[in-house]
Amino acid sequence: MEGGLSSTFASWFASGRIVDGILLLVAAEALVLAWLSRRGGPPLATLLANLASGAALMLALRAALTGAGWFAVAGWMLAGLVAHSADLGLRFRAATAQRRSRASPGTPPQRPAFTRVT
Repeated sequence: MEGGLSSTFASWFASGRIVDGILLLVAAEALVLAWLSRRGGPPLATLLANLASGAALMLALRAALTGAGWFAVAGWMLAGLVAHSADLGLRFRAATAQRRSRASPGTPPQRPAFTRVT
């Protein structure tokens, strides 16, 4: 039994099918995240950029496992970099907007505590 399981996994890795299975799980995750985003969850763009980055790196791995040329591996890695950069840009923009919209702690000077004349 162990030899059969070992050879099955070996063939999945050699053919790149293991990555195909993982990509199916990533696609299912994207569908669930899209559904949650429509129901008031986190913004979909950042989540999809993050998933796209990971998917591109998995496709680079699949290309390397199946013996594709360096150009294919480099292309998928470049796609992962672009998606990762988009993810970082979206996160940075959201964090900057959140920092700017925060009210400062304490009582603002326009409150009666600061404007009362005695």
